[in-house]
Amino acid sequence: QAQLVQSGGGSVQSGGSLRLSCVHPERYESYCFAWFRQAPGNEREGVANIEQDSTRRYADSVKGRFRISRDKPMNTIYLEMNSLKPEDTAMYYCAATPFLCPEPLAVTAFQFWGEGTQVTVSS
Repeated sequence: QAQLVQSGGGSVQSGGSLRLSCVHPERYESYCFAWFRQAPGNEREGVANIEQDSTRRYADSVKGRFRISRDKPMNTIYLEMNSLKPEDTAMYYCAATPFLCPEPLAVTAFQFWGEGTQVTVSS
């Protein structure tokens, strides 16, 4: 049974917005969470991460357009994506680790993963 349950995503035109959600067990409330994405033929790359104290970091490619946040009472992590571009098209994954967020974001540093949700941006 997946520990991280994702929702959101879909298809949107260039310039549009989408929001991804990731619901986690309450016991993960102190964990570092991150969003990764993987386009066909590419490696999985880190997009954004958020610490327990809500300190955030973003990949340069999404700075100013994406926002990661956490709703502690709802045990949910969000990724709000604005001004979407065709190059944002990918499968997006929520990830968690009980340790501090690694820098740079590395796939191998995260122990828990969501199942992924597709984001498609058309020009």
